Amino acid sequence: MMKKLSMKLFGLIIAVCAALPSVALEKNQKAPNFSLDGTSGVVSLEAQTGKVVYVDFWASWCGPCRQSFPWLNEMQKKYSAQGFTVIGVNVDKKRTDADGFLSATPAEFTLAFDPTGKTPKEWKVMGMPSSYLIGRDGKVRVLHAGFRDQDRAELEASIKQALAEGAAK
Repeated sequence: MMKKLSMKLFGLIIAVCAALPSVALEKNQKAPNFSLDGTSGVVSLEAQTGKVVYVDFWASWCGPCRQSFPWLNEMQKKYSAQGFTVIGVNVDKKRTDADGFLSATPAEFTLAFDPTGKTPKEWKVMGMPSSYLIGRDGKVRVLHAGFRDQDRAELEASIKQALAEGAAK
């Protein structure tokens, strides 16, 4: 009963969101820069110019985020030598919440923390996780909301394509 109610509520939320005008970043739009505290100092998107960057907004309470981290770790490891990097931007208000998540679900990619919520507002993030594949030119190539196992192949193909486009120039 509860599962059916949850699925109906989820469907209603999706329908309402689909009916709203799109306010998210758009494909081929320049990605807004950010400069945030990270685990190893300041993390800036601008500092990644010339790389293909996968920006992933996540939160400690996000179930799909737990599923995405192993895949993000794999992509970071597999494609970093080709100029690819993952930046995970945490949006929890309390760092201890993020740290608890990370102790159970380690990240082997760059982490940044935005407890103020300024960056997700600038990026017009509408849910967790929300991911943006940024090309070497700083423009958004792919926008993706949520994370499911069946998303992996398509997302990886997008990463490969972005890396190939940059290498061809």
